[in-house]
Amino acid sequence: MKVLFDEHEIIVNAIDTARQAKSLIGKYDVSYEKLIHQLIGFFRNYADKYHHFKEEEILFPEMAKRNELLADGVIKEMFDNHADFREMIKGIEASLNEKKYAEAQQKLQQYTESLLDHIAVENDEVFQSSESIFSEEELEKIYFRFEDCDRELGSAKKEELKELADTLRKNLLMAD
Repeated sequence: MKVLFDEHEIIVNAIDTARQAKSLIGKYDVSYEKLIHQLIGFFRNYADKYHHFKEEEILFPEMAKRNELLADGVIKEMFDNHADFREMIKGIEASLNEKKYAEAQQKLQQYTESLLDHIAVENDEVFQSSESIFSEEELEKIYFRFEDCDRELGSAKKEELKELADTLRKNLLMAD
């Protein structure tokens, strides 16, 4: 579960950057638009393609096999959240493309709040439950499946996305 916890930390740092981006609206609209497009790319690729994909394809199905209450409850909720996040990103992008920066930022704020709530549930409930329902050997197998998944999707690309999030954060702090 450490892999997913660590990915959450990287996502939370990108959320902080997204929330601070509003300081650019009205002063540096071109910079704002570029930053938000880059953050959208990060959230679509790192958060969804790498992180959510591992949860949806590996962790959640394994947990659902073990516990029907989890499957019908929090696991279903997590799947629904992931679908909602994809739609929210589309909405942010549409507002951004229409140069409606305040609207885009408002939608981005809703997205980041929802994502933070989601991360808290996963950290406090889902991942804790997984550690209690799986043996050490099973958790190790899941870990190796996560590693295989990252390799198949592109470990170098995942690292580039992580570095992008760090760079965007640093650049925003310098622009402010």
